[in-house]
Amino acid sequence: MEEKKVATEEISGNEEDNQPGRGVLSAFDWFDSLALAVIVVVLLFSVVFRIPEVFGTSMLPNFEEKDRVLISCLERDFNQDDVVVVDARGTQLGERIIKRVIATEGQTVDIDFASGVVYVDGEPLDESAYIENGSTTHFEDMQFPQVVPEGCVFVLGDNRDVSMDSRSTQVGMIDTRYIIGKVRAIVFPFDHFRLFF
Repeated sequence: MEEKKVATEEISGNEEDNQPGRGVLSAFDWFDSLALAVIVVVLLFSVVFRIPEVFGTSMLPNFEEKDRVLISCLERDFNQDDVVVVDARGTQLGERIIKRVIATEGQTVDIDFASGVVYVDGEPLDESAYIENGSTTHFEDMQFPQVVPEGCVFVLGDNRDVSMDSRSTQVGMIDTRYIIGKVRAIVFPFDHFRLFF
């Protein structure tokens, strides 16, 4: 007789799922889960990551106009060769820019404009991995050598002939507080996909 009682209890426990209004509760649970997922994605892509579009040709051949890049906004330790996106308030250009970090605070930057070679702390940079023509031209309003101030970085575009960067006083040394983040990938168009770590 005890076996029947156990079996009956098991069946009656399942009847609660068939109560009127249970489907409505499931719909609310589903909606809550969907709303939470949307909130998490929005926060993730407004605080942790962003996907801006590249404008201009200053980073050719590595970044083309209209490329979409994934930037990590939480990383605040900037190193030589990092590619960063700078907020429009960080320069006098009035627009967001994407550039490569050449030197960090306390380092001395010098450029031999005759040969196009960039020196950091007296050592020539090997930029063959990201520059095709290897020339760095001169802007008349910035004198070299320059020491990078505390809390700043010196940036250059990969396409040095057309890039407006730290060689110009319109850009100058970039205060790291105005760096939105580091570029971690080209995500669109898909045939340009590449990771940067």
